[in-house]
Amino acid sequence: MLSKVKSKRIIIVGGNAAGPSAAAKAKRVDPNADVIMFEAGDFISTGTCELPYLISGDIKDYKKIVFFDENSFLEKKGVKVFTNHLVENINSKNKSITVKNLIDGSDQIFSYDKLILSTGSVVKKIPTLSDSIQNLFYLKTVSNYLQIKNYCDSNNVQNVLIIGASFIGLETADAFRMTGKNVIVIDSREHPMPNSEVEIQHLIKNTLAEHDVKFLGNAGATNYIIGENRLKGFKFEGRMIDVDLVLVAIGFAPNSLLAIKANLEMGVFGGIKVDNKQKTSDPNIFACGDNTEVINKITNRPDYLPIATFAHQQGHVAGANAAGAFEFSKPVIKNIAVKIFDKTFTSVGLTSSEVNSLKYNSKSVSDITNNIIKVMPESGKVYGKIIFNSDTKQILGASFYGTDEVIGYADLISSFIQNRIPGDKLSEVSFNYTPPKSPFINLLSILGRKIDKEKI
Repeated sequence: MLSKVKSKRIIIVGGNAAGPSAAAKAKRVDPNADVIMFEAGDFISTGTCELPYLISGDIKDYKKIVFFDENSFLEKKGVKVFTNHLVENINSKNKSITVKNLIDGSDQIFSYDKLILSTGSVVKKIPTLSDSIQNLFYLKTVSNYLQIKNYCDSNNVQNVLIIGASFIGLETADAFRMTGKNVIVIDSREHPMPNSEVEIQHLIKNTLAEHDVKFLGNAGATNYIIGENRLKGFKFEGRMIDVDLVLVAIGFAPNSLLAIKANLEMGVFGGIKVDNKQKTSDPNIFACGDNTEVINKITNRPDYLPIATFAHQQGHVAGANAAGAFEFSKPVIKNIAVKIFDKTFTSVGLTSSEVNSLKYNSKSVSDITNNIIKVMPESGKVYGKIIFNSDTKQILGASFYGTDEVIGYADLISSFIQNRIPGDKLSEVSFNYTPPKSPFINLLSILGRKIDKEKI
């Protein structure tokens, strides 16, 4: 009589973007595998990029961005899920993990054949501001949103301070302003979106002012006034400014502590180092998502890009390979966008500061034109800048500031970078034209002509 073959156990640590992707893929590749996912928080499979739009009211119910729970994920994906379970340690020699049940405090050991770390990222914090301050919040999880909502529902919140003027900070400034709050945004650097092109920074600053959002730059040494366990205000250039609610949005870092404790090899940005199969330095452990580093398509170097779409793609590859497949992650091109009131900012590839630090031979072209034909009542201005290799005219990066049209501009530039098409070829593209939706001469065509005129 033949003995029954023991099924492979695949454990996933982390249940937000990359984790569910990896778990579901592993189960599809090997339906006989015992796939288990642990999540330290209350929710799995959530839409974190949508959180600001819960604050603004564009999305009415947080449950709409919670796509699965423990029961539905087991029913539809065949994966057992444990929320409020924190993986504390990895014993790579014995191929086991120690898991703490955060509800009852008990510990349990689970063995694995393959382990996938998708622990994501953590918010960066200001050391002088304690998490115990009652009106200080972050916005990374659905639980964070519920904390903010509950506080606003129970208190008279009129003045909101946002610390940090990059993506999350500007999105939440927009969201809180849409609910009638007075919003102040501060940043340690002079202008908002400090990692973007200088021209974009000024355009964003103008947009904030147009919508009555105060921006205060060079605020790195801000003196915060704390009393009765609340941040009541701050001093800036001799002025005292009152505050009812504070949101810290100064960025994210890889959540790599578990990997470090397991002596896995780390990358230059503090993320877990993985190969193109999402395998770590331990052959039985994979990693994917915001806790890892990626290869930048343009530089061919490691980079840290905590972007949900990348995390989802990496999760597929990690899950497939942990289950016995042979799939690969490819180098990526940064292509990001943010809505700032009635404007949209997009950035693709490298910025001028990155190009300069990497010492590329480069030039740039820029222009401002109408986003649709001038005679139409909805016509407005759109700004674009393209940075290109001065030896080959291949595009290194681009930024745009306008309305919805800039999403398509960034996607086309990303395609040009991916396929190594020189920037001057933009002048040869047959762009569409219809008066209410597009210009007679497209901004990208104008920029392509400018690149074409530059001598190599």
